[in-house]
Amino acid sequence: MSISDQKKYTQPEKDELYDLLSNHRRRYVIHFCKQADEPLTLSDLAERVAAREQDKSVAELTSAERKRVYTSLQQTHLDRLADAGMIEFDGDEVELTENATELDVYLDVVPEGSIPWGVYYLGLSLLSAVVLGGVWIGFVPTETVPELGWAAIVLAAFLVSSVAQVVQNRQYRLGDLDEPL
Repeated sequence: MSISDQKKYTQPEKDELYDLLSNHRRRYVIHFCKQADEPLTLSDLAERVAAREQDKSVAELTSAERKRVYTSLQQTHLDRLADAGMIEFDGDEVELTENATELDVYLDVVPEGSIPWGVYYLGLSLLSAVVLGGVWIGFVPTETVPELGWAAIVLAAFLVSSVAQVVQNRQYRLGDLDEPL
């Protein structure tokens, strides 16, 4: 993006970004572009997206499967991403812009079989309230673990959970996973 183009760029509204990310092909484009060290050709990108959609290797794709995705990307999806300032699409090459980093915050990835962090923290808070309430009313024994020790245990549980969340969020960013979402 040239300097004059950067001055014209205005960050899309939140609703526009959600709409942009609502389509799996656009998410796949972002994912594969993030994984690439250099710009991707439209043909390579279309093959990767088609292979992901069909759950096949690129070599197993038919010409019709490739062409269907190629046409869709060329006529619709790449223009939308370029208009939003997320990619540069020049002829046959596609590359992410710096603006695409804005999208990470909108992609809270929850791996299959796990619970969202908000639900986890709610449960941890409720458990902590029960433990500390039990200490306060004398239901939880304080002979082996003093009152301050129980508070330290609760604090440690939140600290460990927060560190685990930060590590997991970094692992599950779009483009950092082997397979796009």
